[in-house]
Amino acid sequence: MKKNILVIYYSQTGQLEDIVRNIAKPFETQKEEYEVTYYNIQLKEDFPYPWPSDVFFNTFPESYLQIPKEILPPSDEILNKKYDLILFGYQVWYLTPSIPIISFLKSGYAERILRDTPVVTISGTRNMWMLSQEKLKVYLRDLKAKLVGNIALVDRHDNYTSVLTIIRWLTTGQKEKSGILPAAGVSDEEIAGSVKYGESIERHFKNNDLNNLQPDLVKNGAIEIRPFLVRVEKVGNKIFTVWSNLIIKKKEKRPLLIKFFKVYLMTAIWVISPVVLVLHLLTTPIFWFKRQKQKTYLQGINLK
Repeated sequence: MKKNILVIYYSQTGQLEDIVRNIAKPFETQKEEYEVTYYNIQLKEDFPYPWPSDVFFNTFPESYLQIPKEILPPSDEILNKKYDLILFGYQVWYLTPSIPIISFLKSGYAERILRDTPVVTISGTRNMWMLSQEKLKVYLRDLKAKLVGNIALVDRHDNYTSVLTIIRWLTTGQKEKSGILPAAGVSDEEIAGSVKYGESIERHFKNNDLNNLQPDLVKNGAIEIRPFLVRVEKVGNKIFTVWSNLIIKKKEKRPLLIKFFKVYLMTAIWVISPVVLVLHLLTTPIFWFKRQKQKTYLQGINLK
């Protein structure tokens, strides 16, 4: 009897769809053993792509506060089938799983699909995904899903270069290299190579050994933890909490506050972030063991 594999994702640019389809290839090529179904989450009112700059920043408070929008229902075929494994692809918006992903997780459909099912989470991001994954772990736990693996593909360029390329990509639709700026996002080579993670997942699944999947994924490069970026995320979450609540509460001043937030965010990236980096480097000897422990935890799938 065939095993049922469900691939869930939301992708504006197509990058995440390419990633999850490559990871699903080892299941797709064994049609006598697996039936693979794709579920592309769709909002009733979707976001634009490319993003107008004002819309991109105006999405911040609802993104960070995890305020859902209405999604179109999954098909009856998906809702009425029990899956043996789910590959769950997601994006990160403002240090949080994207609004479409949150909207699915907060819908009545998510528990019906995810409950008591092994789930491998897959993200394709600029570089800061670690604490977003912690938020996603809570949702999966509450929905009674079984998180068995995590894969995080990122832009390998430095933090500042990737800021410029991601803004260019999201607001103009141009991913390709231009001038002195490299191509944006996860590299084509890494996307193509992500099939190796699918091979690992399929092997562990076939051997009924999903409990040992994550160490194998980590060994094969599925997770890279940059301690400096973890620190930036922690600071960012504190600041975003203040800004998002202020903007939501002061509805009449929202347009002005969004403009102030945009200026603040750019200042934080180009001015405050280097200061945080210097402090991080200076304190490395003091917090070495603590950061190694943190790195080991974030590479794993358990929730504190």
